[in-house]
Amino acid sequence: MDDSKIWLFWTFRINGIIQCLQLPLSTALAASHKVLVVGGKVKKPGKRGRKPAKIDLKAKLERSRQSARECRARKKLRYQYLEELVSSRERAICALREELEMYKQWCMAMDQGKIPSEIKALLTGEEQSKSQQNSSRHTKAGKTDANSNSW
Repeated sequence: MDDSKIWLFWTFRINGIIQCLQLPLSTALAASHKVLVVGGKVKKPGKRGRKPAKIDLKAKLERSRQSARECRARKKLRYQYLEELVSSRERAICALREELEMYKQWCMAMDQGKIPSEIKALLTGEEQSKSQQNSSRHTKAGKTDANSNSW
């Protein structure tokens, strides 16, 4: 029997589109032996995707070493930054603890009926600044009144 008179029909889906393939038996047998005929074109199966370019191995190794050096340098800088950040935060914590201790001592002194000298200084300083602000407001108000009368 002549193989060219026997036809095989395949239906398959590529990217959501149904494709029909009609091949003589001899071509179909060839397709089953590592050759695929699609749309009249013969495609041999093999590795898919890009073929790796033939690169000089020494150049590739040097690029890899340079990349590793840069990575280590970035890592070193990142750790230095983090260490500085931690030390600054630790200093801030120490300062806040000292301030808290001072406030605790002030509270204990006021519980005993004593007013700490620091609080007295703060109060007198606030009174002086308020009196200075009030006097400057009065002089400014007087100047604005005088300016409004000059028209």
